[in-house]
Amino acid sequence: MKPNYKNWVPKGMLIGYLIGVIVCLIAAVVFGVIGFTQPATWAVVLLVLFALAAFVFAIIGAFMLYLHNAFSYDGSWQLSRIIIEGVAKYVRVPDGGKCLDVGCGSGALTIAVAKRNKNATVVGIDRWGKDYASFSQKLCEDNARAEGVKNVSFCQGNALQLPFEDETFDAVTSNYVYHNIPSKDRQAILLETLRLVKKGGIFAIHDLFTENKYGDMFQFVEKLKDMGYERVELIDTTKGKFMTEKEAKKLFLSGSAILCGKK
Repeated sequence: MKPNYKNWVPKGMLIGYLIGVIVCLIAAVVFGVIGFTQPATWAVVLLVLFALAAFVFAIIGAFMLYLHNAFSYDGSWQLSRIIIEGVAKYVRVPDGGKCLDVGCGSGALTIAVAKRNKNATVVGIDRWGKDYASFSQKLCEDNARAEGVKNVSFCQGNALQLPFEDETFDAVTSNYVYHNIPSKDRQAILLETLRLVKKGGIFAIHDLFTENKYGDMFQFVEKLKDMGYERVELIDTTKGKFMTEKEAKKLFLSGSAILCGKK
């Protein structure tokens, strides 16, 4: 049995763009025939509009296919695997300790952390749902079995209000999750997650920490230090950490990681 970690650019989306191109091209041909065989200006206008729509669908679809191949676990680039393994390297859980992976999706990071911390328990939590219908708790559990990892468990929950008491976990981690959560204050979501970290524990999160999504993250780092957190680091992961700056520009991606320990 082989694990299936899926792709955040699903094949269904790619098929949808392809269907859009085909439908628009057919419509353009139909209105083209009408417009050039009859004196129908409206048909020519529709020909142009549908031809433009087909072009737009084709461009967007081609870029999404490029992203799909870049993040595929089975492709030559395997960027998702590089990022997952890169984040997991920072997570050290003491024997008998517990780690929480927020927004576990298909269980990739949860399982990667569990492999590196075999004497700890790693919990993956996600709301799953219709937005990412191909991801589910069953998929995570199937992937754990496929990897032969037994020190994991998965449950459903919301990152906005995590169902755990303060200082429950020795480590908390997450990858490319919070930027997808509709919110005017994503720093508040980070603080909701940070409350779960035990004293002496570690918090490792990788995301798109752009100012329009998170506000001033350098100011947030100073805020964490003032709150008593230590070893707080904001690392740009697009400068050779998980990908090169050139690769990041090709993918129109940004990426940063926050690492901090709690006194």
